[in-house]
Amino acid sequence: MLVFFGVILLIIGVVLFFVQKRQGNRAASLKSARSVTVAELQNLAQEIAGEIGGGNWRDYVKLNGFIRCSSPLVSELKQEPCVHYRMNVTREYEETVTKQDSQGRSYRDTQRGSETIASTVRSVSFYLEDSTGRIEVNPDGAQIETVKVLNEFRQGQAAGGMISYGGFSLVMGSQTSNRRTLGYRYSESILPVDQRVFILGMMSDSSGSLILQKPIKSQHPFIISLKDEETLTADAGNSAKTAFYGMLGCLTMGIVLLVIGLLQNP
Repeated sequence: MLVFFGVILLIIGVVLFFVQKRQGNRAASLKSARSVTVAELQNLAQEIAGEIGGGNWRDYVKLNGFIRCSSPLVSELKQEPCVHYRMNVTREYEETVTKQDSQGRSYRDTQRGSETIASTVRSVSFYLEDSTGRIEVNPDGAQIETVKVLNEFRQGQAAGGMISYGGFSLVMGSQTSNRRTLGYRYSESILPVDQRVFILGMMSDSSGSLILQKPIKSQHPFIISLKDEETLTADAGNSAKTAFYGMLGCLTMGIVLLVIGLLQNP
C-alpha cells in the first residue's frame, strides 16, 4: 500500500512540475513582451515596410484597449452581443443502481448524474481600440477570459419533446434508459463587445495589414484577459511558486513512501 501511495505522489509531483513550468513561462512572457500602443505599432510597421518591405514583420507585444466590433456574434442562449462565447447544456438525471456493501450484500441505491447534450464555442475577429487608434485581432487559439452571463437550471422533462432557451433549441429523442430526467442546466460565458481587455500576442503584417494573433513560438502564450497586466503577472508567479513547493513536497514524500514500502516488502 505504501508503494502505491508513493507512486501516486510521484505522478502528482511530475504533473506539478509541468504546471510550474507553464506558469513560470507565462509570467516570464508577460514581463518580456514589449508594451506598445496601436499608433506605435502602426508607425513601426510603416518604417519597416519602407526599409525591407512588408509581410515579414513579427513582434511579441502587449496592449490594453477596448473591444470594438461592427458585426459581433450574438450568444446562443442569452442573446448577448459578444466576440466570443461558450455555451453548454446538460441534462441532470437520477437513476437506481445496484451496489454491494462491504459484506458483499446487494442493495439498491438512487444516484444523481449529468450529461452534456449540447456545447458550442464560437469566436469572431474584432478590433482592439486604444486612445491612439485600433488594430485587428484574430482570437483563434487564444486563452480567453470570459464573463459568466448564465447558469440556470430548469426543472422537468422536455416540453413536447423539445428544449429551448434563447436562440437554442433541440429535439430530444425518446428516453429508453433507466435514467429519469430531473431537468436541464443552461450555462454560458461571453467576451462582450466594448469591454476593456489586456492582450498578449504576436503582431504580424503577413496578411498585408496589421493583425494581432497567436504567436508562432509555442512557448509564447496568446492571452485575452479582463485582468490587467500586473494582476496576471502576479497570479502566474504565485501559481508557479505554489506548484513548485507542491512538486517538491509530493516528490519527497513519494520517494520516502516508495522506499519504505519496498523495504517492508523485499
